[in-house]
Amino acid sequence: MNIIPIKIMTFAVAIILFSCKNPKTRNNDDDKQVITVSILPQKTFIEKIAGDDFHVNILLPPGASPASFTLLPSQLKDISTSKIWMRIGYIGFEFSWQDKIKQANPDMKVLDLSENLDLISTENISNDNSKSTAGINPHIWLSPKMVKQISRRITDELSILKPERKDVYEANYEKFCKEINILDAEIRNVLEKYEDRTIIIFHPILTYYARDYGLIQESLEPGGKEPTPQRMAEVINLAKTKNIRVIYIQSEFDIEQASVFAEEINGKIIEVNPLSPEWAENLREITQIITENFVE
Repeated sequence: MNIIPIKIMTFAVAIILFSCKNPKTRNNDDDKQVITVSILPQKTFIEKIAGDDFHVNILLPPGASPASFTLLPSQLKDISTSKIWMRIGYIGFEFSWQDKIKQANPDMKVLDLSENLDLISTENISNDNSKSTAGINPHIWLSPKMVKQISRRITDELSILKPERKDVYEANYEKFCKEINILDAEIRNVLEKYEDRTIIIFHPILTYYARDYGLIQESLEPGGKEPTPQRMAEVINLAKTKNIRVIYIQSEFDIEQASVFAEEINGKIIEVNPLSPEWAENLREITQIITENFVE
């Protein structure tokens, strides 16, 4: 006789209960429309455009690692009443959990914010336009240039959800674009003299940032894959050749392998937080950290 694991049964029951619930009866104090997003910076972008007009449900909690994401039954309530899920596009957990997320709310619109962007791939992608995480770098939100394009899509969708507020959202979008332009100019001005300098990072989170500002990013995990001994040796040799004494790592990641690398180059580990909700200030801080650790 087949025995269904208790955890799977619990999760399935939760999905049925929440998917059957009428969104109109959602017990919200303010009865705001719900938008689901994948990561914290997306909430920041939405609030820049719409203030607190919407309840924003974030799939990846603060401090959690995308690599170990698990959808909790408690999250299904907000998913079941969401009008739209705004995906980043190529984050691994978005693919591995998309079926369960859609099952919780079959009527929810799904918007891929990476569509029509100039994405960076480390591998050849098949020509059948099928979605895959293979080779596509997902960290588009760390590029001010990309965020302007993302925010345009967000503004359009929010205006559909609340058409009576469209003029407000358009005005806020224009204001946000001006803030992004100022940020972009600041970073460009600071990094201009460091063009073609190399930074070493554990996971390739600064791929689009590096492209925007003329830096060369070398990652121990090219394509997001676990570093091989060969790759580790290559990057250690590069660091020694270029006198690089720092490896950057995402704050949610295990630093064990990065520690081995840092020891080999007689250097140090510096943690950065690509998922900070303080998006603009975080990019300024990352820029400052990078410039402070370039060896002249």
